[in-house]
Amino acid sequence: MCTNIVYEWLRTLQLPQYAESFVDNGYDDLEVCKQIGDPDLDAIGVAVPHHRRRIHDAVRRLKEAD
Repeated sequence: MCTNIVYEWLRTLQLPQYAESFVDNGYDDLEVCKQIGDPDLDAIGVAVPHHRRRIHDAVRRLKEAD
């Protein structure tokens, strides 16, 4: 199991099951995660619509925090 900022972020979203796929696909930093779009979620393997929506909402909040 990976323990990094992305894992912690996904854990707060109650989606830690995607942490390894995020890191394996190069999303190992929140700055990189801000660039996530639908094609990225496809590549990561996030297929559940409400999981995708939760991640999109969290990405939007990350961008707004800048």
